[in-house]
Amino acid sequence: MTDRTSELAENLARVEARIAAACAAAGRAREEVTLVVVTKTYPASDVRILHGLGVRNVAENRDQDAAPKAAACADLDLTWHFVGQLQTNKVRSVVGYADVVQSVDRLKLVSALSVAAEKEGRELGCLLQVALDAESGERGDRGGVAPDGIEELAAAVDAAPGLRLGGLMTVAPLAGPYAGRQRAAFDRLMDLSTALRATRPAANMVSAGMSADLEEAVAAGATHVRVGTAVLGVRPKLG
Repeated sequence: MTDRTSELAENLARVEARIAAACAAAGRAREEVTLVVVTKTYPASDVRILHGLGVRNVAENRDQDAAPKAAACADLDLTWHFVGQLQTNKVRSVVGYADVVQSVDRLKLVSALSVAAEKEGRELGCLLQVALDAESGERGDRGGVAPDGIEELAAAVDAAPGLRLGGLMTVAPLAGPYAGRQRAAFDRLMDLSTALRATRPAANMVSAGMSADLEEAVAAGATHVRVGTAVLGVRPKLG
């Protein structure tokens, strides 16, 4: 076992223990929470090691990094999540490898994803990114649609060929009423998810929480946590 494999195995074990403890504290089964490892800035070799350690869900936030990495790992049974702000000129590339886009936040992006998915002959999972720091009709500082824009966006995904509405995603806001209040932010996302599922019961994914606040996300009811640093650590210097 290489040093890097040992390092990742130890880090992954610690994260798994945190998730298990958070699930136990919340009275939830461990199987209710999916770990998505965010591999941004890390090489394809790390993705291969993680796959060998049992990881099956990985995420990227920049297409220029993700596309070659996904191609290099195309032989592995992985589910690729795109979690960054997505420009429409990158959509065709992203749809070529991503199974889920977690950052759908505007109608123009829905249209572009639908066209690309149809051309690829694929069904793409879509999470609506909710900005809890955005006023009505605005987007958040880190992307995302304001809560009152969820229904319009969900309807657009419902009507778009090649797309499947999976649920909601948020990033804990740095400003606004939920700044520094991760648990309150995640509770709010769960309320919005409950409202969405009232008419779309299959849209049951709730992606929230990262390395620093995954416990709060699990306590609130998140189904997916996105963890990068706690698993991958500080990238070793090259050379």
